[in-house]
Amino acid sequence: MKLRTLTMAIATTLFTIGCATHDAPVTDSSEIDALRAEVAKQEAQKAELRGELAAMERSQEAANKALEASKSTGTNSMADLPPNARAGECYARVFEPPRYTTETRKVLSRAASEKLEIVPATYESVEETVMTKPEGVRLETVPATYKWVEKTVVVEPERTVLKEVPAKYATETEQVLVKEAYTTWKKGRGPIERLNEATGEIMCLVEVPAEYKTVTRTVMTAAPTTREEVIPAKTKVVRTQVMTAPAKTVEIKIPAEYETVKIRKLASKAREQRMEIPAEYQTVEETRLLKEGKLHWQPILCETNASPNLISNVQRALNEAGFNAGPVDGVLGLMTSKAIGHFQRANGLSSGQLTIETLEKLGVKI
Repeated sequence: MKLRTLTMAIATTLFTIGCATHDAPVTDSSEIDALRAEVAKQEAQKAELRGELAAMERSQEAANKALEASKSTGTNSMADLPPNARAGECYARVFEPPRYTTETRKVLSRAASEKLEIVPATYESVEETVMTKPEGVRLETVPATYKWVEKTVVVEPERTVLKEVPAKYATETEQVLVKEAYTTWKKGRGPIERLNEATGEIMCLVEVPAEYKTVTRTVMTAAPTTREEVIPAKTKVVRTQVMTAPAKTVEIKIPAEYETVKIRKLASKAREQRMEIPAEYQTVEETRLLKEGKLHWQPILCETNASPNLISNVQRALNEAGFNAGPVDGVLGLMTSKAIGHFQRANGLSSGQLTIETLEKLGVKI
């Protein structure tokens, strides 16, 4: 996790440095020189950070291998605890980085070779009758001939369109029954009228005819439909050219031409001259592994034995040694952790925690 944080910080710095060169363009020569110097400085910083990142990745890879090896051999059990531990001290499994040695040797950068030089030929001038232009043939093109003819062309082809035929309607009248026929009783009159209460009343059952009403309505006699209508094609008479005779070529012979001129004759042929070029070597540096990295127990600072005053002393010592640990505030923050990691890698110390070995190297007393 710590390596990931430091890696992201270095990558952010590289990105910031890279973007710093994309400011507004300048035209003044002094500004250009200053900008070039700044770019060179930033490139050096980027190279340094890339080297540091590569070293961190190699160290982390070696630590992972050591950790996997310890897991495979079962050394990460409770039995594998710090030997000769004392009360009040904290221990951690830290990674002792691999040790390398740098050797220089000469390597062949360019093999021995030969340089080939061509000594040019020499010439002399003499007069000769020479053919300046050989006999040849000129091709003349006889263009094609054409005539005008009239031609009927279709401007718009015949087409079929659909025309809408509207619906047809008619008016119809109909007698609608309003009230049906019925029978009812009505008072009647006969030869004998009712004279008093004793005589009978005449009642007649009559039929009342049905009542009708005439209703007028519009009904569709034919539904709407479509019919096809053919629109004839439109033509136009145009004049066009037709070829009556194709184009052809005619060969015309051209005689050769001669002239007395001064010409250069070869006096001596060109020749080659070889020169030996010795091999070139360059001195290169090679890094060779002396000792593999490993995980082992070391006493470290922790909450039990660390104090703000001690952290302040560590920060002060790192700053004096040229490793920027930030402000001396007694807090083990990101800048301080990065400075500790840089110091440990620069001095070949075990990394991963603030070890007592690191404090002794810094000259900080607990």
